[in-house]
This record gives sequence, C-alpha cells and structure tokens, in this order.
Amino acid sequence: MTTTAVSATETSHERRITTALFAAGLTTFASMYSAQALLPSLSSAFGATPARAALAVSLTTGFLALAIVPVSALSSRIGRTRVMIGSAVTSAVIGLLLPFSPSLDVLLAGRALQGVALAGVPAVAMAYLSEEIGTEGLGAAMGVYVAGTTIGGLAGRLIPAFTLDLVSWRSAEAAVSVAAAACTIWFVRGLPPSRGFVARPAGIRTVLGDLGTPLRHPGLLALFGLAFVLMGGFVSVYNFLGYRLTQPPFELPATVTGLVFLLYLAGTAASAAAGRSADHLGRHRVLAASVATMGFGLVLTIPNHMFTVILGVLLCTAGFFGAHTVASAWVGTMAAENRGAASSLYLFSYYLGSAIIGGAAGFAYAECGWIGLAGCVAALIALAAVLVYTLATRSPRATKPSQLPAGRQGA
Repeated sequence: MTTTAVSATETSHERRITTALFAAGLTTFASMYSAQALLPSLSSAFGATPARAALAVSLTTGFLALAIVPVSALSSRIGRTRVMIGSAVTSAVIGLLLPFSPSLDVLLAGRALQGVALAGVPAVAMAYLSEEIGTEGLGAAMGVYVAGTTIGGLAGRLIPAFTLDLVSWRSAEAAVSVAAAACTIWFVRGLPPSRGFVARPAGIRTVLGDLGTPLRHPGLLALFGLAFVLMGGFVSVYNFLGYRLTQPPFELPATVTGLVFLLYLAGTAASAAAGRSADHLGRHRVLAASVATMGFGLVLTIPNHMFTVILGVLLCTAGFFGAHTVASAWVGTMAAENRGAASSLYLFSYYLGSAIIGGAAGFAYAECGWIGLAGCVAALIALAAVLVYTLATRSPRATKPSQLPAGRQGA
C-alpha cells in the first residue's frame, strides 16, 4: 500500500472516530442535563425547593463521578469500545423509563442510576482518543468531542424547555429521552474498534497503583482542581438561571427561558476553536484567556438587564468550554503513562464539582439571590486563575507542541 493510501486510510479512520465520539457527546450530555430545564417544573409539580429539585442534576453527576474510576479500570481490562457501547445503551434504556416515575423520590433514584450508567462514555472517551489519535491532532479531536457534549447539553435543555408550555414535564422528559436513544444508535453503529488499546489488569491493587501516579503529579493535580472549580461554577449558573428568569423582574415563560440555552452554541464554537488554538499558541495561554472570559461574563450577569445577562452567560459558556477542552486534552498528554487513570481522575473531579458545588449553590441562591450565587462562582473562578498560573509557571511543557523538541511534545 502506498504512503498516500495509508494516509487516506488513517484519515478516514480518525474521521470515523471523531464522528462517533461527537454522537457519544450528544447522547451523554442530552441525558445528563435534560432535567436542568425541568427544575422549575419539578418544583411546581412536586412542591420541592430549588435546592431539592436541583438534585435531579446533582445526583446524576455525583453518581457518575463515583463510577468514573471503577468504570475506567474496567475499560482497561475489557476494552474501551465495549464499555462505551454498554454505557450508552443502558443509559438510553433508563432514560426512556424516567417519564413514568410516580414521585420525585423515584425520579431522583432513577437519575442517580442513570448517572452510574452514563459514566462509561466520559470515563473512556478521553483515553480512547489519546490511544487512537496522534498528538498533533488530539486537540482538534478533543474539540470535536467536547463540541458534541455542548450540542448534547443544548438539546437536552431545549427539547424539554420548548415543550413545557404544551405538555407536562413527563412528556418533555420523554421527548429528550427518545432523541438521546437515537443518538445512541448513531454512536454504536459508527464507533470503530480500538487499534491502540492494550489490555491491563484491573485488580484493586493495580487500580490504586495506577491512581497514585497522577495524584503525585503537581501539574495533573492542578488540572484536576481546575476541573472541579470551573465545572462547579458553570453548572451552578445554569442550574438556577431558569429560576431567576421566571421570577421578577424578568418573569419570562418557560419556553422563552429555554431559549437562553441556545447560548450553549457559544460553547460548541469555543470548544473547536480552543482545541485548534492550543495546538498552535500554547495551552496555558488559551486556558488563561478562557478563564478570564468566564470571569468577565459572570460579572455581566449581575445587573438585572436582559442584554447584559444574556451576553454574560454567553461569555461564561464560551470561556468554560474553551477551558475544559484545553485542560482535558492537556491531561491526555501530560500523563505520559496510564492516561486512562489520569483521565478518570480528571473527570471524577469534573463531575464531583458539578454535583457538590452545583447542589450547594442552591443554598446561596435561596439566601442571597443571584448576587449570592455570583459571589460564590466568582470565588471559584479566582481559584481557577491561581491554578492556571501554577500550570503556566511550573509546567516545563506549557508551550505549544511545535516548540518542543522531537519526542518531548505534549505536556
């Protein structure tokens, strides 16, 4: 086979991978955050406080976080694609059953179970991409995957939001569950088998040993902390934005409020752009710019003016997804050995931040309104800025890959 033919085959294989992982991002995040647009409706239907209703999101991400490490270890033993496919299919089936929940407690239990089922895709996707795609194209490929998660998050919020004025929360949840199931079929049919995967033992001693290595790496610890604080702050904004916009002085109907989730498209564009920019400009520069953008956007959401709120949330969304794209790809290259363990710890921190901070922020919102919530998120962004500074000054490989000697590219 000629060099040109080999190159074309590799390009086709990588295109199949990125397309399938795009579909995986769609189904995973549509399922994960479908309840976010329903929170005011769940409060109304079950007489629940905002903090209790928010458990429909926090329990899913919390149990997903707890399942990340064991599922990642399982994938190291039985294969990445097998775990991702099993995870996506199981989650889709649970999602189709959720609209039949007779009470809020049953719904919350189902959402927690769905979180465990969902864990297989995000736990494995980063390691799968790192194994199957070369360093030069990893940032762009990760950008496509994260773009899929943003569109999935958008669809998971918009589909129920647009139907709430016409039907109950049950029908709205059913609509997004059917869409997620369709994306699952697309993902399962398009995912190519692993070619770079090498099976590893998955005993408890091996797993603990694998986790110990990244936990002793200062750069990876900074990235894990970054995932925790940024995801926690970001999901807090969206968890309680609906409550703010449906109450005075805005008092918007549910369908109009749902249009705010179109701002997730800013995350889609930012993910792809940040991935490409990091490959050329340097990860630390793009990461710092993304965090700064998120902080500036948060400030703009404070005044009770619709234009500044919308612009602020747009910038928060773009900044967050830009930072997540760069940080997640950086984990894959910084962890020279056992990328699966490093990726699973990053995602554990990411979803744990969503669960803990995203739920706890409800108390700040209940006590002090939006200004209280914004103050909490601002403190998290300030901590993120410190972590980015640490990465930029202490990581010898923060420069762009093209500036590194052969054999030392990555970070």
